[in-house]
Amino acid sequence: MTTPDLPRRLACRHADLLVQGGTVLTPNGAERIDVACLAGRIVALGELRSNWRADTTLDAAGLHVLPGVIDSQVHFREPGLTHKEDLEAGTRGAVLGGVTAVFEMPNTNPLTLSATDLQAKLDAARSRAWCDHAFYIGGSAVNAEQLEALENLPGCAGVKVFMGSSFGDLLADDDEVLRRILRHGRRRMAVHAEDEARLRARKAIVEASGDVGQHPVWRDVESALLATRRILRLAGETGRRLHLLHISTGEEIALLAGHKRRVSVEVTPHHLSLHAPDCYARLGSLAQMNPPVRERRHQEALWQGIRDGVVDVIGSDHAPHTLEEKARPYPQSPSGMTGVQTLLPIMLDHVHAGRLSLQRLVDLTSAGPARVFGIEGKGRIALGFDADLSIVDLRARRVIRNDWIASRSGWTPYDGTTVSGWPIHTVVRGQVAVCDEALAGTSPQGQPLRFLEATPPEPSLEP
Repeated sequence: MTTPDLPRRLACRHADLLVQGGTVLTPNGAERIDVACLAGRIVALGELRSNWRADTTLDAAGLHVLPGVIDSQVHFREPGLTHKEDLEAGTRGAVLGGVTAVFEMPNTNPLTLSATDLQAKLDAARSRAWCDHAFYIGGSAVNAEQLEALENLPGCAGVKVFMGSSFGDLLADDDEVLRRILRHGRRRMAVHAEDEARLRARKAIVEASGDVGQHPVWRDVESALLATRRILRLAGETGRRLHLLHISTGEEIALLAGHKRRVSVEVTPHHLSLHAPDCYARLGSLAQMNPPVRERRHQEALWQGIRDGVVDVIGSDHAPHTLEEKARPYPQSPSGMTGVQTLLPIMLDHVHAGRLSLQRLVDLTSAGPARVFGIEGKGRIALGFDADLSIVDLRARRVIRNDWIASRSGWTPYDGTTVSGWPIHTVVRGQVAVCDEALAGTSPQGQPLRFLEATPPEPSLEP
């Protein structure tokens, strides 16, 4: 005997994961639709509950489903500095904060300067990274002629250059060295632009003061602007595309607005959320970063840069140190703070306050990084793309606390801050990493990212 619903049941399709009832941020805007995920990719969008069945179903009613957040600047300190952070804890914090992919920086010990160094990081991340990941190669005098090959290795995010605020072989502050680096490669090159000579000359200004409030006086606007002008000029000579990291001054925003055809721009949540002198009075060296958090006029200029489209990407510059290290007398206290886990909550709170739209946030944290860096299969909720989803409650109010932070350093400059908007579920390539604000109980499933400029094309399936 047949039953009336047998044809419907026979027509049901199967998914590994079905996300139902949420408001989904697609390229069309916000839509009340379901998302079906199979073999790590998005395979259907629409009203799916009547004709789809899934191994796992997530109820997203009342929630917003965003494309997975990509944090394109983190320092996870492994190898060599794992007392303050490591790949497992750093990526665990990432997924708890709604981040599904990260780019990790080369200033570890040893530095990431060779194919062997890169492979060691990829090996260390295997079965330990909770989110997808890629690693930068440092651009240096010792490897400049090898960079074209190095930047195309699997799992490489590209080349990162430190014009200041680094040490040893990773510091590239000489014009001829920079020209060599720029000429050997074609992918977009990431730059920390502070003028090392000016920083060295000005350090005596603050050494005797012991006052961390002098940090933006030492590392002044001119130190950032000089380096940014230099790298723009040198890149113009060589035709290289640039990605300027953690821009912190209004003067740089004005300058970079005239170079957008070949230069992309990152700003950070802390430069958008904290300002001097208030942050140094409240937080002391916990607010100490390079480049520094500056006066409110610079913060306002960064927000204007977002509104004007000068800014392409928001990255956290997650760079933890222990509380004991941060307690050293300034300027012996190291610069850096946690950020990957708080990036999305802090930026959702800015959405709540009306400083930017949710769609613009998606562009800055998902579509923007995918577009700027050519990440394969990431950055949007669309058929065929990786099923990376940051599922958030825009109405949830939470207080950020140190005990929520997964980082081995165990603290955040936002301890005690109340925010509106919070990550609830995190999905990485169709696998639920975080459910109801807690790890889902599965083992880490992160995989290396793939880049369109560095990855050979997949074989065609056409006859």
